[in-house]
Amino acid sequence: MKIVEVRTHVLQAPLRQPFSWSFDGTATRSACLVEIETDDGVIGWGECFGPAPLNAAIVQSFKKHLIGADPCASEAIWQTLYNRFRDQGQKGLAITALSGVDIALWDLRGKVSDLPIYRLMGGLLRTRVQAYATGTYRRDTGDPLDYIVEEVKEYASQGFDGVKVKIGRDVDRDAELIRAVRAAIGPSRKLMIDANHGYDTLEAIALGRKIADLNIEWFEEPVVPEDLASYREVRRGQPIPVAGGECEFTRWGFLNILTSRSMDIIQPDTCAAGGLSECKKIADMATAFGIRYVPHVWGTGVSLAAALQLLAVLPHTPLRFNPREPLLEFDRSEHAFRQEILTEPLEHENGWVKIPTGAGLGIEINRDTLRKYSVD
Repeated sequence: MKIVEVRTHVLQAPLRQPFSWSFDGTATRSACLVEIETDDGVIGWGECFGPAPLNAAIVQSFKKHLIGADPCASEAIWQTLYNRFRDQGQKGLAITALSGVDIALWDLRGKVSDLPIYRLMGGLLRTRVQAYATGTYRRDTGDPLDYIVEEVKEYASQGFDGVKVKIGRDVDRDAELIRAVRAAIGPSRKLMIDANHGYDTLEAIALGRKIADLNIEWFEEPVVPEDLASYREVRRGQPIPVAGGECEFTRWGFLNILTSRSMDIIQPDTCAAGGLSECKKIADMATAFGIRYVPHVWGTGVSLAAALQLLAVLPHTPLRFNPREPLLEFDRSEHAFRQEILTEPLEHENGWVKIPTGAGLGIEINRDTLRKYSVD
């Protein structure tokens, strides 16, 4: 068996309501899916996090190294692609593109074996995962204290035990919003805050101190991701656990985070940090360092399925007598084809999501949706 074709699918759909976060915004949702086919007609699917057209171009540059290769040799393929592109590709788009390829190879291997990926990666540690709702992006019009509060109330009514609030604009106004959200969802639900690296160190510390009484689960990306010294200052300067890592890549990038104790919680994105192969290695490293691992997820149903397969085998972090179960990030912001890309959507039930049990990722792609949202 060998690889005979590598295809990329760039998908895009306009938003009914454009939204923004601390440093940018969007009027569309897009994705780059990777399709790898063998001479036996078996197909595996993956997804790349980040700018879809750029990811597609890099995956196509990988193609000559993939055609003719053994699709079950995912570790050898990972090393080959990483080594070939190391000089300009230790982080960023080369690794996000590699992530999509790696996920597709795991999906393909599972289909060849007629086993879910979690069986190939060591077997189930859990059959379902508790999800928290991500959303609360800013709109062009309206008062965030009105529409975001209503939004989180809706998540609570749907059964989510945790919500994440987007901040990173103005310390005083963000603190006011966080207090309003806490009042809306009550004292017992988990509340996370995500600045998308919108603050400097002093602002992040000031905000953490202002809302220290609100029982915040974590403070995500308080400062720019490349400045680990500032992450450590924020950890020391305020009491909320500090999270980050969606903009970090491979075991080597996370080794720096772990050894420097820069974060309390790491959040690799499976479609960005190196795929399932690399993220399992990062998860095992996190266990050794006693650092919690909560995957970042923000894509289509393919990325959600990949995160769920990883979460099925994710080690308990940190190790302790009563294990702490990981959480699933469940994006609730508008996305026309997030679930439509799958023949059977991966939805939550009262805030819990089951691990797919079918072969590979446990999903099937809806070809009609591919054609509907395809960008030439």
